Amino acid sequence: MKRTMINELNKKINENVEIKGWVHKLRKLKAITFIILRDRTGLVQCIVENAKLKDIDIKLESVVSIVGRVSENNNKLNSFELNIEAIKVISSCDEQLPIEINKENLDVNLDIMLNNRMLSLRHEKVNSIFKIQNIIVDGFKKFLVQEGFTEISTPKLVEEGAEGGTEVFKVQYFEKQAYLAQSPQFYKQMMVGAGFERVFEIGHVYRAEEHNTTRHLNEYVSMDLEMGFIEDEKDIMSLEEELLKFILNKVSSEGDKYLKLLDVKIPAIENSIPRIKFSEALEILKTKYNKADLEGDLDPEGEKLICKYAKEAFGSDFIFLTHYPRKKRPMYTMPCGENETHSFDLLFRGVEITTGGQRIHQYNALIENIKYKGLKPSNYESYIDNFKYGMPPHGGLAIGLERITALLLDIDNVRKTTLIPRDRTRLVP
Repeated sequence: MKRTMINELNKKINENVEIKGWVHKLRKLKAITFIILRDRTGLVQCIVENAKLKDIDIKLESVVSIVGRVSENNNKLNSFELNIEAIKVISSCDEQLPIEINKENLDVNLDIMLNNRMLSLRHEKVNSIFKIQNIIVDGFKKFLVQEGFTEISTPKLVEEGAEGGTEVFKVQYFEKQAYLAQSPQFYKQMMVGAGFERVFEIGHVYRAEEHNTTRHLNEYVSMDLEMGFIEDEKDIMSLEEELLKFILNKVSSEGDKYLKLLDVKIPAIENSIPRIKFSEALEILKTKYNKADLEGDLDPEGEKLICKYAKEAFGSDFIFLTHYPRKKRPMYTMPCGENETHSFDLLFRGVEITTGGQRIHQYNALIENIKYKGLKPSNYESYIDNFKYGMPPHGGLAIGLERITALLLDIDNVRKTTLIPRDRTRLVP
């Protein structure tokens, strides 16, 4: 008999079916036993006469196959149930469970959750986080494809870090020194110049930062895009605004089941996201919140306060900060005058979720800016040489997948929105 998924049982009333999954709950009475079975699509109540369980040892989280008849019955889970005719244990749970999967909330500390990651992912609320995350990724892809973007996959072993900094993981690459890529930045730009014009990538990036906070990871998924023939960074911000509207609408409509389970409401972007210059943001923080200890970038407190201002002044959960200082932006960022750049960050609910901007597209200007940043152009020849052959004005951005998921779902730590986290201390599982 072909397996039937639980979410298809409502179409099989008064029919015999076979379902397979994990034993979620057990309740044994004098004559019958109630079994709640779980598969990837949901839960179903099953009833079996105890006589049919003779010599069968069923434990929580064991994998079983059940053959039975679907009948109408209003219970807490569905408007139907399954009357078991035969049950077979495919794989028994032989160890005591370190986590109680069948509780409404996974009430364990973070280390226990992550040390038993494959088990904690069975919990329906934890599982729902990644169903939502999958919708976010799908929305990112679908929107960009319909806007003429091509998906690319770039190397994660590189000769130099894209940011030109020291926060890179070193790798022995045969006789050479290599690094794990901090970003697909160089390759995105090269693909624009290769004639694709518009490209995106969803892939892992690596930062050898010492941070061990609730918002930082040393390996995370970056959703990147780059587009050619722009006027300036405002084109990139306008694109991201439409991209986010598309993603949020998709999460709200397709993820309703998971959002209800997590008790979360997704924000909507009703009007345009407000845009203010970075220097203006510093002045607001100084005059309105008496915070005058910032110069080249915002600290976490500054991000929270400027988002509070955006909510009060514009009624927006999002705010673009533009024209970041030249000395604080990477070497490929297009200068704007002597001290500013054509760059931006997007802040959401008190945290930066996007960094982006216009890139330098002229060879000589790029060489000059690399030197301005104290770097050697000779270290980046395979990247720089592409700008000798005609590069359109271009720009792009990057969004951290785990971070935006955490903020959308009001989750307090990005490790909880990371399938298998890698942070300052964790290398397993």
